[in-house]
Amino acid sequence: MRIGIDLGGTKIEGAVLDQGGHVVLRRRVATPAGDYAGTIAAIGGLVGDLEAAIGRRATIGIGMPGALSPATGLVKNANSTCLNGRAFDRDLEAALGRRLRFANDANCFALSEATDGAAAGAAVVFGAILGTGVGGGIVVHGKLLTGINAIAGEWGHSPLPWPSDAERHGPPCYCGKRGCIESFLSGPGFVRDHGHSGDGLDAAALAARAEAGDPAARLTLARYVDRLARALAMVINLLDPDVVVLGGGLGQIASLYEDVPRRWGAYVFSDEVTTRLVPPRHGDASGVRGAAWLWAPEEAA
Repeated sequence: MRIGIDLGGTKIEGAVLDQGGHVVLRRRVATPAGDYAGTIAAIGGLVGDLEAAIGRRATIGIGMPGALSPATGLVKNANSTCLNGRAFDRDLEAALGRRLRFANDANCFALSEATDGAAAGAAVVFGAILGTGVGGGIVVHGKLLTGINAIAGEWGHSPLPWPSDAERHGPPCYCGKRGCIESFLSGPGFVRDHGHSGDGLDAAALAARAEAGDPAARLTLARYVDRLARALAMVINLLDPDVVVLGGGLGQIASLYEDVPRRWGAYVFSDEVTTRLVPPRHGDASGVRGAAWLWAPEEAA
């Protein structure tokens, strides 16, 4: 048996997978906002509850925001800022009294979909998260590619490629730069691009309005499609993946899966693009499933 933990900004989800990858138990607790010690305790309590329910110890994988820096061993780049600068892996292992495995949450999403999801069997998989932020993960022949700096797949903090004059310089990004892909393709970026006519819409409502035929929203979505096509073309030029899987709230826009591949060929350095763009098989469960899959089947308890 294996346990996956998905640490989010508002919730911590835990799931138990059996040998065949079937979820046998799934539970959620609230994330203690801004409370590092409380977060450690909440994960410990969730693991204890899951193991009590199944009556045995299991391997545990942790999907987390940000990454563990190879240089310092401390968390970096986490939007749950109470984790940054902390020895999260060592502190949580001490609390639980065992070895754990950790990966960025976008990496867990990619691993889940490459293992038994929409990209199962593909040699090279890019998992792209389009939500409050823009993240990514890379899986090659079933193995996560983390990178020497622990930032493999972080396409969201590259500049939007082939910008128009109106896009040049771009909106400010929380990372301190301007014009990052995240500042255009995140949910808040999508809404911001709609401008003063947003009427308080969130990204899901704006997408629904576009797909219902609202002219202004359709124009905003058309700009989003072109920007996503350019950004993914850059990924294809660098990585040449077999499959790109879209996750996050904006990955639920059905029209992206036809409209983006129609446009990315103009930017990809190839006479033909056979990369597939697909929705996730496991949806919002992919993060917690991928965390569980950080342990190989033969290692599971």
